[in-house]
Amino acid sequence: MSRLGDPLRLTANVTLRNRFVATAHGSGDVVDGIPGPGDVEYWDRVASGGVSAVIGGGAVVAPDSTIRRGNFIALWREEVVEPLRRRSEAIRAGGAVSLVQLLHLGRETLGADGYYAPVAPSPVRSPREPTAPRALTDGELDALAERFRTAAANALAAGVDGFELHAAHGYLFGQLLSPVVNRRPDAGSARGRAAFLWRVVEAVRALDPACPIGIRLSVGDEDDAGLGLDALTELLAALHPAIDYVNLTVGMRTRYVCDMATERPPLLDEIARIRPSTRLPLLVSQAFRGRSDMEAALDAGADLVGVARPLIADPELPQKLLSGRESAVRPCVSCNEDCRTFDPVLLCAVNPSLALAGEKERRAAPLVRGRPLAAEPRAVAVVGGGPAGLECALTLATAGASPQVVLFERGDRLGGALAVAGAAPRRRGWRRLLDFYGAALTDAGVEARLGNAPDLATLAAFDAVVVATGSEEVLPDTLAAAHTVTESLAAGPDALAGMEHVVVVDDGFGWWPGVSAVELGIAAGVGAITFVTPAPGFAAGIPPESRSQLLPRLRGFALTVRPFASLVVTGDGPPRLRDLLTGEELPLDADAVIAVGERRPRALDPPLPDALTAVVIGDAIVPRRAAHAIAEGRAAARLLVAAHDRPLAGAAT
Repeated sequence: MSRLGDPLRLTANVTLRNRFVATAHGSGDVVDGIPGPGDVEYWDRVASGGVSAVIGGGAVVAPDSTIRRGNFIALWREEVVEPLRRRSEAIRAGGAVSLVQLLHLGRETLGADGYYAPVAPSPVRSPREPTAPRALTDGELDALAERFRTAAANALAAGVDGFELHAAHGYLFGQLLSPVVNRRPDAGSARGRAAFLWRVVEAVRALDPACPIGIRLSVGDEDDAGLGLDALTELLAALHPAIDYVNLTVGMRTRYVCDMATERPPLLDEIARIRPSTRLPLLVSQAFRGRSDMEAALDAGADLVGVARPLIADPELPQKLLSGRESAVRPCVSCNEDCRTFDPVLLCAVNPSLALAGEKERRAAPLVRGRPLAAEPRAVAVVGGGPAGLECALTLATAGASPQVVLFERGDRLGGALAVAGAAPRRRGWRRLLDFYGAALTDAGVEARLGNAPDLATLAAFDAVVVATGSEEVLPDTLAAAHTVTESLAAGPDALAGMEHVVVVDDGFGWWPGVSAVELGIAAGVGAITFVTPAPGFAAGIPPESRSQLLPRLRGFALTVRPFASLVVTGDGPPRLRDLLTGEELPLDADAVIAVGERRPRALDPPLPDALTAVVIGDAIVPRRAAHAIAEGRAAARLLVAAHDRPLAGAAT
């Protein structure tokens, strides 16, 4: 039995059923500060998946700490009480403890438009903001303390079990604790800087002496608004007696959500040093994805393990880990795409079950071609083993009255474009997803025929064919002598070993292929890289948090970025760099040129006749992101198994 399943007595009145905690994040289904029905649906799934406690995030205590989009919970408003009560009831019905995080952003705007000026203890500019905040007066701090008390009272009226005070990631409480940001006359000591925080703790505790109160703190970035290990241990040793647990995480805004380049929890090696500083239950968060790291955290002295994105990908993660089914966990790949944009709500690139309120699955529109199918198929051929084909085959094989499923893949391995992406340096998260699909398909009894491009005679034996043939990368004639990113990643860093100068040509969209080509060159030990792009800059298209984590990895390397430029390399003479603003051209010596090509659908050859029923999905329609491919794979399977209810033709656009 894993220690992850052990109960923990958090307070005299609250016992947690295991060591998994859903750390603070939001459902995104919040309109003008009020949670919608999708909020309850989301947290119901998370609690029912087996966590011991749920910490609801994005609950701000004052109007000047929200954004115009209105997707933060306006906890100062009485109108929030009833929606939060429904959430709390759903969480408790799922067997978990319901907590809410009390937040004020202070000088941070999240890069979003708001109605009010940012405020802070002192007018010290954040590295993430273009201007310094306005300093709070003593009277405004008094009013703000009352805001925290009112917000906590509203939450208690909604039936929450307890609170977490957000003093991490450079937000207001963290700014107050930081000697870098807090330069007020009474901030000369750690005790003075913590005075307002403890004042809020006492106000919240007075509302309900029995409710749990925790605090979330950031480790690192002490030159910003974070706490170094020495300052952290000093603070932990002097925590207010009303604090019931400590939640430790890392980093400031734009960096604290580690992407897949961080393969090991950043606090795992620090737990043993931190543990002696406090006797309180210690919740350690960030980048815990698998059972071994979670158990290692407990062995090192943590009491609880915090997860957020892994629960977004698979809310049943705790149940699956505790029942010995780790291979059945749909893994978070830490791509930081849909889960960080809230466009329009919390979504997930790998989990198509996360959708808009009232909808069971993410919207998707496979293309239906050929003969209508009026009955549920007995046998389905899925042609293509990329993410679209893998999701479709898995969904078909695990449906109620599942048909026989055969997966054809012309290559020697499954994965398609994701296998290519996962071969890039620091992008191994995609491999975890492919490992999940491989194990799940084997368990479901799906026959996978690798190195097999089926002919029409073979496909004619099936009731339906799913075309998931993916895409191919194609270079323009002006880059005919270059290598595609696909070719280069497949060849690996050894193919670039010993080269002095490599040129990477981007397509101007600043997405991962060009970035991965640069990191491939660095991994190969290339002497210098010139990055050529028609866009204004480098890596502008990748998620902002990934970009902030990427740039420190490039520090010290000889990378030259040439914006507003293109390259001509035809093999007839050296490559020529063209300035798109002046039209000037100059030769550019290079040992190799790697270019980001256009991805185009890879069609079946020969095409399927109209006599067959076909459903086209993923990049075979139009090349897009993994999220589209996976959602369309799921949707295609749903169409096929529902064919006995309605004709397949006309069931999709």
